[in-house]
Formats: sequence, structure tokens, C-alpha cells
Amino acid sequence: MDYQLIWVLLIAVAVFAYVTLDGFDLGIGILFPLIKDPVKRGRMMNTVAPIWDGNETWLVLGGGGLYAAFPKAYSLLMTAFYIPVFVMLLALVFRGVAFEFRFKSKNHQKHWDIAFSTGSIIASAMQGAMLGSFIEGIAVENGRFVGGAFDWLSPFSIFCATAVVVGYALLGTGWLIMKMEGDFQGNLRRLAKPAVIWMAA
Repeated sequence: MDYQLIWVLLIAVAVFAYVTLDGFDLGIGILFPLIKDPVKRGRMMNTVAPIWDGNETWLVLGGGGLYAAFPKAYSLLMTAFYIPVFVMLLALVFRGVAFEFRFKSKNHQKHWDIAFSTGSIIASAMQGAMLGSFIEGIAVENGRFVGGAFDWLSPFSIFCATAVVVGYALLGTGWLIMKMEGDFQGNLRRLAKPAVIWMAA
């Protein structure tokens, strides 16, 4: 039995599940600047309140699987993407704290909204930047990373970062359209159109 192939499939499933499930979760935070009503923002967050932290376990599964099955690849990727991985994890933690405190701190709800949105956008952008840099290729010699700390930052990786942010926003809009109704649902449909056009282009 080819255990390496099985691990590759498991990691691929974990990454796909993370992008699909946590994508709409992050997308809701990305949409926050476009929704000014705090009541509507609260309704948006309530749709993912029972599941948002569970969605991120797929990221842990993917990273843990890569470390367990392919330690050399894990070492290379973590060395090449040390800065974006650190920033992404920090943004996810920041976002998680904002998610919990928004419901508890009524006097500073606006500040936690900004924190939640900022964390969502930064985490999504870092994922896109890493994807773009991975597609471009990583400088490796004799099994070791030989590039610089900012090799991951390029015009193509910035484009991919933007694409992931827009894609997650589209996922979030689709999720909210299923959960909402009335005028708010109509507004969400209008928000989805530019994202669909951008992704199609």
C-alpha cells in the first residue's frame, strides 16, 4: 500500500475542506466594511457562531499531516513562508479574540468589528500570497531553502492574495444568501455580482 499517496490525498482533502468551510467564515469578516448596520453584522456573525472555530481544525489537520508524512517538505515550506505563516496565524488569533469579545463588549463593539474584519482580510491575503509564491516556485538547493525572507512577495503573489480575498468574500456572500432573507438577502446578491465578475475575469 502506498502510504505517501494516502497522506497526499488526506492533506489535499484537508486543504480543500479548509478553503471551502473556513473560506465563507473568513468571507463574512471581509464583507464587514461593506455592511454598516451593527445589527446586520451581528446576524452575519451568528450564522457561523456554532461552527467557525471547528472550521479551522482543517488547517491544523493539513499542517499536522504535512509535518507527519513529509517533514522535509514541511521544513522547506515553513522556512520559505515563515513570515506569511506567522502573520496569518497572528491574524487568525486576533480574529478569534475579536469574534468572542464582540458579543461581550457592547461599548467597544465597533472596535472589535474592525479587528474581526482586519484579521479576516490579512489571514486571507497571506494564504493567497503563499499560494502565489508556491506556484511561482521556491528556491531550493540540496534539499534546503536558499531564498530570502521576502521571496514570497511578488506581483503574482499579490495578485493571488487579492484573488483569495475576493474569492472568500464570494463564498461568504453565498453562505449569507442561504441564511438571510428579505431586503438584506437582495443586498447580498448585489454584493456578489462584482465578485463573480472579478473571479470570472
